[in-house]
Amino acid sequence: MKHEAKTAAELDSGRIRASFARIREEVAAACGRAGRDPAGVEILAATKYVSADGLAVLADAGIALIGENRAQELTAKHRLYGSRFTWDFIGHLQGNKVGQVLPLVRLIHSLDSLSLAGEIDRRARIQANVLLQVNIGQEAGKYGIIPSEVDRFLEEAAKFPRVNFTGLMTMPPLAADPEVVRPAFAALRRLASELSQKWHGKFSFERLSMGTSQDFTVAVEEGATIIRVGSLLYR
Repeated sequence: MKHEAKTAAELDSGRIRASFARIREEVAAACGRAGRDPAGVEILAATKYVSADGLAVLADAGIALIGENRAQELTAKHRLYGSRFTWDFIGHLQGNKVGQVLPLVRLIHSLDSLSLAGEIDRRARIQANVLLQVNIGQEAGKYGIIPSEVDRFLEEAAKFPRVNFTGLMTMPPLAADPEVVRPAFAALRRLASELSQKWHGKFSFERLSMGTSQDFTVAVEEGATIIRVGSLLYR
């Protein structure tokens, strides 16, 4: 089903502010259950289905961190709002779009191939912070490195000095019940812990980008440091 981007006329800053506050409360409650500090979880507003003029409403609502899926949309929106937001890239990134995206974002969530790592290294003027996308469910046709290949992948990617891994990202298998995907989130957390030890002094795997509108509380309980919410904000 095709989703149309919501315009400013279709968004209400008061409702978005209230939704964001509720999400914060749920994050705090999940952190309480897990013995975590809520300050360690960033709430990223995914704006794939928000038009350029709609971002003005998000700004009015106090949203600070947003994530874009498409390079063309990122460029157009950044041109209008620039430093008003902190920008992350959360979609699949094509190599020919790297030069377009790199100067605009603080973090790329979706490094998923050695060719992309090489292109980032070639285009970056300073070290680029990235997350390694892991196909935690080993699903055919889904982007990301399968867990058993992560070590080998990092050995090769470490040859690119301007690519700085700061964590992991995953999109778990779809499930109506968030509890079904809890093991996937837990597995990503364990993998990050193992990698942090193996790559200490070279890379950090402190960031875990996992959890969306459907399952973010479970993701937070399992260690998410960035949750990506969209539909829950804009209802």
